[in-house]
Amino acid sequence: MPLEIERKFLVTGDAWRKEVTHSLDMRQGYLTREGQTSVRVRLEGEDAKLNIKAAVMGSARAEYEYDIPPDECREMLATLCVGRVEKTRHYVPARGAHDGAVWEIDEFIGDNAGLVVAEIELPASDAPFERPAWLGRELTDDRRYYNHYLALHPYASWPAGERG
Repeated sequence: MPLEIERKFLVTGDAWRKEVTHSLDMRQGYLTREGQTSVRVRLEGEDAKLNIKAAVMGSARAEYEYDIPPDECREMLATLCVGRVEKTRHYVPARGAHDGAVWEIDEFIGDNAGLVVAEIELPASDAPFERPAWLGRELTDDRRYYNHYLALHPYASWPAGERG
């Protein structure tokens, strides 16, 4: 079974921007409400994916992903999705982690504007990695910061005291 192991953090400040190697605009929508699985379609630039993940908390969960035709993805985003997320993903090389590790920094727009989250995929939940100075508190076990939750409960609708 394919397994995704990642850790998620808030991002503080803008120091990370000078380390970005490239960025990609993303639009994604969810085909299911909250439940046992998260099923989404995503446009990553001009590429499109169908993704199915176990809807569990924590750093490791089952994940399946398939390429789909971009036109079909656009149609599903427009007609079938129960919630959507738009963001720009910025890629920053990770230091002190396994070879090729990258920070994926999601800068949300639309109803989730103002939220910036960093994720790192790891070979094991306890794999070492260097924490850059711009890395804030860990969100791995906070479901509110998962994209599926944000699609159904946008950051802009959260009470001010619950943000960040």
